[in-house]
Amino acid sequence: MLRSIILFTLALLAMPARADLVYVLNSGDATISVIDARDRTELRRIPVLREVHHLVLTPDGNTLVIGDSGGNELIFMDPATGEVLRRERISNPYHLEYSPDGRYLVVASLRRDQIDIYDAGTMALLLRLRQPDKPSHVAFSPDSRMVYVTLQGSGEVVAIDMRRREPAWTVRVGPDPAGIIWHRGRLLVGLMGNNQFVQIDPETQAVTPAFEVGRGAHIVMPSPDGRFLYATARVESGVWQIDAETLEVVRRFDVQGGPDCIAFDPEGRLWVTQRWIGRVAVLDPRTGSMEQARVGRSPHGIFVMPRREGMRADFASILPGAVSGSRPLPQPLSARLGEAAPYRPPPPVIAAPPVLAPGPSATPRRRGEPPPPPSAAAANAGPGS
Repeated sequence: MLRSIILFTLALLAMPARADLVYVLNSGDATISVIDARDRTELRRIPVLREVHHLVLTPDGNTLVIGDSGGNELIFMDPATGEVLRRERISNPYHLEYSPDGRYLVVASLRRDQIDIYDAGTMALLLRLRQPDKPSHVAFSPDSRMVYVTLQGSGEVVAIDMRRREPAWTVRVGPDPAGIIWHRGRLLVGLMGNNQFVQIDPETQAVTPAFEVGRGAHIVMPSPDGRFLYATARVESGVWQIDAETLEVVRRFDVQGGPDCIAFDPEGRLWVTQRWIGRVAVLDPRTGSMEQARVGRSPHGIFVMPRREGMRADFASILPGAVSGSRPLPQPLSARLGEAAPYRPPPPVIAAPPVLAPGPSATPRRRGEPPPPPSAAAANAGPGS
């Protein structure tokens, strides 16, 4: 009997763990690809209404929220199984992000020139802000007080005070701004109209160069260990590794086909959507090796779901790199990449604070003043960027 138990236990230990799942949003053919991360095969495609672009994990780590911007709805999905839990009608959800405190969901509507702020718990619309041209990407400050949105068409970034629920300032940054993150007290913004990432001091609104990549600078993401940033350039077709402390370029990886969004797996590999060739690249920055997986047309947003004992969907949000990004934590909660992430209870959803009387605005462009003329569109700019 004891021998049988031992043999059964050894057999269980020898069984391979379930492969991680990777979700890829195919904006060109209205589907979501589900990939087996171990052998890079596509398991199935989930149909959507029209045009999915970006996705975000809920603050409790339990639900993947996908924006179908063309279909005007949010899709709420169980990331562990791929089951669609529910759908909600939402006006043109292009890019979206939850506040670090879990109270708000902010949606940028690229085609409808609006920024919508929702109560995260009830999905009640709290505020709609009309903007000059193409609100593109969203990022918060760690204290959830401010949200920052790139305005792709007018070449600006707008800062919105979440307590007052009104714009605090708007600043010109350069041609066709897209990706934006909070990084060590500054904002980093990719300019698709050239090859630059710029940084903004949120206190003074001073805009200065950060680092250069290739033409079509698009998004930047912190590595889970916090040591590096990784930036994509779609026209130049590459991924750049940046020192997170000095912002110096360390290395370029050649990733063809218009590299766009990035997700990290528990081993620290980058999963990068290749927008123009219907592929996903799997890049190991330690060795420089790269593999590919075939997906649908025009893949955009991407998410890696680990399926390992004790590891949750939000494993990366407790690691050192989580102090940077579009939903930055005030401080990291764990130290090592790849270890099992302990359970974190979801943050409380608190009733929205009352609207305060407006105070003085520190804005380089006065409210009501028309924006500067937009720049010529970059080769890769336009709706669905």
